[in-house]
Amino acid sequence: MTNAVTLNARKSADHAAKLAETEALLARASADYGPTTQASSLGAEDVVITHIIQRLGLTMPVFVLETGALHEETLALLARTQAAARLESPVRVYRPSAARVAAFETEHGPKAMYQSIELRKACCGIRKLEPLAQALAGHKAWVTGLRREQSGARAEVPLVDESELAATGRVKLNPLARWTWGDVWAYIGEHAVDYNPLHDRFFPSIGCAPCTRAISMGEDFRAGRWWWEDEAAKECGLHVSAAPEGALA
Repeated sequence: MTNAVTLNARKSADHAAKLAETEALLARASADYGPTTQASSLGAEDVVITHIIQRLGLTMPVFVLETGALHEETLALLARTQAAARLESPVRVYRPSAARVAAFETEHGPKAMYQSIELRKACCGIRKLEPLAQALAGHKAWVTGLRREQSGARAEVPLVDESELAATGRVKLNPLARWTWGDVWAYIGEHAVDYNPLHDRFFPSIGCAPCTRAISMGEDFRAGRWWWEDEAAKECGLHVSAAPEGALA
């Protein structure tokens, strides 16, 4: 049967070296940087990282931002991931303020994100950035699934990103920075990692339901995210450098 694994799993020539690099970075993260947590959107990259954390027996909690607007498939995967987690690496869920969401929708409507970039970013701020600040509190490093191949804006993503250290006191670790999309799916296939079935329906990048669509053959990897906006605007603020603590970006 054709699925995301059979379509995408293609190990690069140096896949084994990249996997070893990833495992080493994760294994030493807490010792090198202090309390560390993984940020997971439950996308393909993130489930790979969570699997490695669990497989290596690392003491590293994982957090998910449950924005109140996720796909049912993502919520189902979240429940399965929580149930399978080890005590040393629990999967914690952070949600936006219900009052803040309600006030925003009352003022701007439930489809405000389509009206302007400013309103879309304000929505991301309430649903993602405010819970993110709570999730990162007390941690000196956080782990993300950013890869250089994902977009032009991420083409220079380093394995260890200290650009936010002065502003936030935290380091961002990107252990899959050098992985290809084929590497990600080769790992998922080899280790039978549970993944979001939306990937089988041509959703390579998955966010909130109103802001994510499937892509067509030949479209950019992140074309399905905020597809009505210019490419340069396509970030929610989670991975925009040099923003002060809690600031919208």
